[in-house]
Amino acid sequence: MALGTNVKTYFEGRWHEADVPIMRAADHGSWLGTSVFDGARAFDGLTPDLLAHCERVNSSARALMMTPTVSAEDMVAITLEGLKLFPKVSAVYIRPMYWATEAGYGAIVPQSEGTGFAICLEEVPMAPPEASITLTTTQFRRPVLESAVVNAKAGCLYPNNARMLAEAKAKGYGNALVADAPGNVAETATANVFMVRDGEVLTPIANGTFLAGITRARHMTNLAADGLPVAEKVLTFEDFRQADEVFLSGNMSKVTPVTEFDGTHYQVGPVTRRVREMYWDWAHSAG
Repeated sequence: MALGTNVKTYFEGRWHEADVPIMRAADHGSWLGTSVFDGARAFDGLTPDLLAHCERVNSSARALMMTPTVSAEDMVAITLEGLKLFPKVSAVYIRPMYWATEAGYGAIVPQSEGTGFAICLEEVPMAPPEASITLTTTQFRRPVLESAVVNAKAGCLYPNNARMLAEAKAKGYGNALVADAPGNVAETATANVFMVRDGEVLTPIANGTFLAGITRARHMTNLAADGLPVAEKVLTFEDFRQADEVFLSGNMSKVTPVTEFDGTHYQVGPVTRRVREMYWDWAHSAG
């Protein structure tokens, strides 16, 4: 089932006007989950950080022992061609992906050269500026590199995120603030997280248990240029309970204010509003 509407698929060298089938039943990715993807956004005729997202999907493929078959630069060119199939004002979710097609050693290891590739474009509206979310805790944690491919944006990681979100929804919240293995805050189930306390902006240190996102890095660069550098630190759940502002950072919505964490309430404060303003200013100036 598509996430959005008006789906276009690049597969086997051309664009298709539909959500077309791309995997076979015996593909390694179908039965053993060797698939990776990335997500970028097009809006207002802009594609901010598209090259970085294409570079990361190639890096993710290598982390799952697949050989990327399309250069990041070619991926950008293909995507820009596909976006011409949409009205310029459309907000589009851009999802390049790879999956293993052939089994290698022991059937479990993929054959690195057997790699499928596709790009899926879907119209998905950007979240309205007033959108916000609430957070709760979850019993589930982010894994470590020794037990999962946390250095990739891999499909096989997402069942863990799904149970985090399902638990949060069952408790009446929109998302979960998630711990790493030692019990410190890593991110949420779907996005990186920032907090503001006494005028200082902080975010969990990138310790290898989660992807330190491309949009996260963009916010950090923008804030530093605005005279408010972000401190990466080990942060606890109690730190977030003492925060003045909390916001999420992810490709889908860019900036999402948090209004509650398990009974601790926050205002949508000046730093959160400024981060959103700077991102849109940067995207339009870079576009």
